[in-house]
Amino acid sequence: MFDLSLFLRHNFARVWPLASKMLTSLEIGYISSVMVTELLSPNVGPHQYPNQIRPSILPAIQKLSLAVDYITDTMVGTISKGLTLLTHLELRDAPLIEPRVTFDLTNSGLQQINQHGRLKHLSLVRSQEFLSTYFKRVNDLGILLMADKCANMESICLGGFCRVTDTGFKTILHSCSSLYKLKVCHGSQLTDLVFHDIAATSLSLTHVSFRWCNLLTNHAIKSLVRNTRLKVLDLRGCKNLGDEALPAIGSLCELKMLQLDNSDISDVGIAYLRHGIISSLVSLSVRGCKKLTDKCISVLFDGSSKLELQELDLSNLPNLSDNGVLALAKSRVPISELRMRQCPLIGDTSIMALASMQADDDRGHGSSLRLLDLYNCGGITQLSFRWLKKPYFPRLRWLGVTGSVNRDIVDALARNRPFLHVACHGEELGTDPWNNIDSSYMHDYEELDELEQWLQEGEWESDDEEMEDAEDDADVVVE
Repeated sequence: MFDLSLFLRHNFARVWPLASKMLTSLEIGYISSVMVTELLSPNVGPHQYPNQIRPSILPAIQKLSLAVDYITDTMVGTISKGLTLLTHLELRDAPLIEPRVTFDLTNSGLQQINQHGRLKHLSLVRSQEFLSTYFKRVNDLGILLMADKCANMESICLGGFCRVTDTGFKTILHSCSSLYKLKVCHGSQLTDLVFHDIAATSLSLTHVSFRWCNLLTNHAIKSLVRNTRLKVLDLRGCKNLGDEALPAIGSLCELKMLQLDNSDISDVGIAYLRHGIISSLVSLSVRGCKKLTDKCISVLFDGSSKLELQELDLSNLPNLSDNGVLALAKSRVPISELRMRQCPLIGDTSIMALASMQADDDRGHGSSLRLLDLYNCGGITQLSFRWLKKPYFPRLRWLGVTGSVNRDIVDALARNRPFLHVACHGEELGTDPWNNIDSSYMHDYEELDELEQWLQEGEWESDDEEMEDAEDDADVVVE
């Protein structure tokens, strides 16, 4: 690994001939589109005749993943021509200013994709990280031209194609018969009509994501679930989805990951998941579903049979209180990642309940949580930090809190639990699900967890002295 920004452009070009000719996969966190084009362009070499073309750099590359300043026609064309064995292409840009036509992707650029016919997985995403901007020079015609060469594509991810309508998206569904993974982000013109005749296709989709596609309604989901083998369904930001979609989703017996953030579902509708897929789900997110209350916890988990659920996101639920968390703890669900950020009614009682929660009957050593996000929960006080000390939460690796609760106690906790990563500035914990939607994203936990270390050493009392000192100091300040 090295920092590309340290290289001047002419020096950077000299680095790549040192790379192994057998290299098959390359991922670069950031590189300019101009550098990519210069790197892969089959220019005439300095000691060659005009009719001699320089051999291709990185000739064996099959998988290429790049984050660039701008995705451009020139760069896409150069990649497509130069890398003849390419099967995976992932490009993401995050423009700082609105791209000019010479530094943007157009219909012409899409037409150049997959010139050698080997491409199976394609991802083109324009991030909104710095600027609210989209691929404004691509429309349905560009998708039609691309689809002509993508009949064997298995995975397609398109983010920021604001001018592509149902016509373009339907072309993908009807042209790519081998497609099993489809992701669309910020599809502002994507409507229910795309799925009206999806039953007429031979598709067997297993991974589907329609993030921030605000025109989709319950009718689209009812048609989509005819793909009964769906394992991943991401509908974050689809605000028009409500309770009527949940009976259809509840019929997907193989579903492992369900994300319904900011939708219009209620406690009544979520009950359909209890009678359908809750026993098979590994990950469930209902972040920002403002109608949900404590009742949704009891509806989902009270008296349920053995569950596989490992990740649960209950963030930004204004009506979720300590009573809901008490019901969750009582259910003994073996959750390893729990997010409850921005919940104003969550307080110290919730932390005590989770600290006492025993989900592993075989080992019985307390909470199974490895990630707990409590950022900006309204009722958290310094009392909660007493329950975040050893021996509580022995497997915890990631903790999100509000640093202003008491900075000294937060710092003391971080120092005395060296295996614990404490975040107190509002950052999201763990890996971005958008980049890891294929499976349950996992963190790089240590082989030996903190609980096992304590059991081997047989003592932990002395490690708590600094935490107690910090608490005593805080008490003095309060007095």
